[in-house]
Amino acid sequence: MSSLIDPYGRKIDYLRISVTDKCDFRCTYCMDEDVTFLPRSQILSLEEVVNVAKTFIAMGTKRIRITGGEPLVRKNLLWALEKIANQPGLEELTLTTNGSQLYKMADDLLNVGVSRINISLDTLKADRFYALTRRDKFQQVINGIEKAASLDFKKLKINSVMLKHHNDDELYDLAKFSLERNMDISFIEEMPLGVISDHDRAAAYLSSDEVIEQLSAHFILQASQQATSGPTRYYDAQGYQNKIGVISPHSHNFCDSCNRIRLTAEGRLLLCLGNEHSKDLKPFLREPTQQSLTLEEAIVDALALKPLKHHFNLEEAPQILRFMSATGG
Repeated sequence: MSSLIDPYGRKIDYLRISVTDKCDFRCTYCMDEDVTFLPRSQILSLEEVVNVAKTFIAMGTKRIRITGGEPLVRKNLLWALEKIANQPGLEELTLTTNGSQLYKMADDLLNVGVSRINISLDTLKADRFYALTRRDKFQQVINGIEKAASLDFKKLKINSVMLKHHNDDELYDLAKFSLERNMDISFIEEMPLGVISDHDRAAAYLSSDEVIEQLSAHFILQASQQATSGPTRYYDAQGYQNKIGVISPHSHNFCDSCNRIRLTAEGRLLLCLGNEHSKDLKPFLREPTQQSLTLEEAIVDALALKPLKHHFNLEEAPQILRFMSATGG
């Protein structure tokens, strides 16, 4: 029986693990160009990552998602993925990526046991891609998506952060691109994590309701009855097997059913994306004999810190100063 129950009775069976805070992109809503990354000594080793994953699985975790930064820039990641995927009790190992390394790594990811991949793609225009990511790798990402779509993954999904006056004229194009490749798509309201200088978040905010309203002019949409393990609310699009989804941290708070926690790249167990409630697990990994609690006890102890909900407010300065890349997407 799972021992991962938070103070509000929610069963925590979904863990997101960031294996690095580094990324080969500099997306404008995620970080500034001159972001400073953590020194290697502060980052968990892959052996430590596998240790934490094994412990969570033994305690009842059913799904693990590997994130970053960009996880596929982490050297020897495939070794860790295979170790985690082969743990008895794990139902699904998934990955979120910016797609830059997918073309050369998609086959290996499938072979080591990754069943689902979420790929970040906010535009289908090369010049706009460069403006949003500050990197000239549009075709590289598209090639990676096409390669992954040709393989037998359980599911592939596009994640798109939509910003008014930046890429909101591409809702239909992105949805059509995804559905025609037998991929789901999730349109995401921007989350106010970290101080950015590229745009005013309140002015660029596009609600999920606006997204669905615009897409309803092109697709016949119906709220899906499919239950998911994450925060996406899906809609069936008539004529397509796959779905259009929205993630709505502002307009439709999804905390009541939250079943997930995050392990940051430096080993902090983060109990909520929109709060700083966390517990450092690194001492329990590196100096276990000097601790009064075991790793399992420390994890259970940390769950007491999980709040009921986040409180994002686009009209205020960011309360969470860490960038999304440091949190784990």
